[in-house]
Amino acid sequence: MLNNASIPALILFLPLILGQAQAQELEIHLQDGGERIRPLESVVLQLRAFQTEEDEEGNEKRVRVLPASVQFDLKSESGGWLSKPFRNQVDSFKGRDSEEGWKSILGNLGRSLISSDSVLYTAPDKPGTYRVAASSEGQTVSLDLKVARSAASRRKKEATSFRVESCSQAPYRSLAGHWAPMVAQATWFEPKADYLARFDFDGDWKGDNNWENTAVGSSQAYVYYAAAETETHWFLIYNFFHPRDYSASCVGGTCHENDNEGLILTISKDGSQFGRLQVMETLAHDNIYSYRADKRVKKRAHKVDGNVEFDQQTHPVVFVESGGHGVYGSTDRHSRFSLRRDEFRETTGVTYVYGARAERPRHGNDRRVSYDLLPILGHWWRRIEEDTGTFAGRFPYEPYGKRPGASRTALPAAFNGQMFGKNKAKPFWGWHDRRTRKKKILATGQWGLDPAYGVSRNLELPDPFSLTYSYNPYLKLEERRGRRLR
Repeated sequence: MLNNASIPALILFLPLILGQAQAQELEIHLQDGGERIRPLESVVLQLRAFQTEEDEEGNEKRVRVLPASVQFDLKSESGGWLSKPFRNQVDSFKGRDSEEGWKSILGNLGRSLISSDSVLYTAPDKPGTYRVAASSEGQTVSLDLKVARSAASRRKKEATSFRVESCSQAPYRSLAGHWAPMVAQATWFEPKADYLARFDFDGDWKGDNNWENTAVGSSQAYVYYAAAETETHWFLIYNFFHPRDYSASCVGGTCHENDNEGLILTISKDGSQFGRLQVMETLAHDNIYSYRADKRVKKRAHKVDGNVEFDQQTHPVVFVESGGHGVYGSTDRHSRFSLRRDEFRETTGVTYVYGARAERPRHGNDRRVSYDLLPILGHWWRRIEEDTGTFAGRFPYEPYGKRPGASRTALPAAFNGQMFGKNKAKPFWGWHDRRTRKKKILATGQWGLDPAYGVSRNLELPDPFSLTYSYNPYLKLEERRGRRLR
């Protein structure tokens, strides 16, 4: 049986096992047909490969094969954008299933493992003819694409649009806006599944229709936030909601309806109006990553993964993956975004900045799209007891360290999602970190619900640092007065 360690070696030696590859004939195929594209719209380009072989009677026939080591390139200056490659999701071609024998099996296995045969091409704003090239195994083919405003639109019309929502009186709104992160969101072959969204982007509060409504729901940009305050610090929790967690290979529950990951900022009260940021912690696939803005912060349960990078001095920069939407600091090794160059590496992406306006990205490689903030307290928390199809399951919040319990007896475990992995996306009160949960340092939900205690277990912060809340509506607290920023 093949194991993971043997697969790279197998791929490396496939040419020796199979002999020299036959000459291929290559074609670039447009998934939706037609070579005319509207400016700033997208189309899937797929490289298809063919070989000429003889049948049993000696007659030549043209046979389609899986291409290997595919690479796409733009040959025209300012000719648009190409996503990172992926296995085509529409074309069901898997290779020559009629062949028998171990040589054919190994050949198709190797090609399927290394062949990402498609990219998403996004046209530039300026009409014209632009050339795209694709290569495989030393051969290259090109295609001229015509960008014209008269071309038929490939976009589905959005059925929902939101007006400006008055949240100026929401607690800690001004603080949340001051420190609101710049979000470098990578995009892939389903850009609308990567765009920042609100949960009711499709006009309802049902979680089990968001996958199918992704194409027609609003692409207006929103970020959810929550806040807490102690005697010495403020804590801001930002949630990035997406209607899909997707992949080019949805196996083993790797894809699911809805997705919600994010970050927590720890801000020291230093006497100024908005304080001083000390720590940014991000969540990526049930793992916490820690970044410091204060060099006095040291490791504890978690190491320090890097320093915080700022946009315009007060907005920490984060990178969000396409597809799975893990969140990392922009200086992290996982990041594919350069703030200095204002570009994504090996991928396309949209950068979002807080502007109190919910703008729509024009395309999957847009820049500085404004997002608006929505308070979790008024949008998600108040719906916990309502039967709107938003949430699924319940769990008892059982914190470690003799810390306060939740202000509600049982909390929703996840957003209601039925496609692929069931009920996988969690609001911030259901987040957990694998390391600290396994070691029984932080319970499920404790990092988000009790951020003061959470960061104090994850990292060592300089004094003074208080664990006594003056404001935290998500926990059961004694009544205390706090300075609520608006």
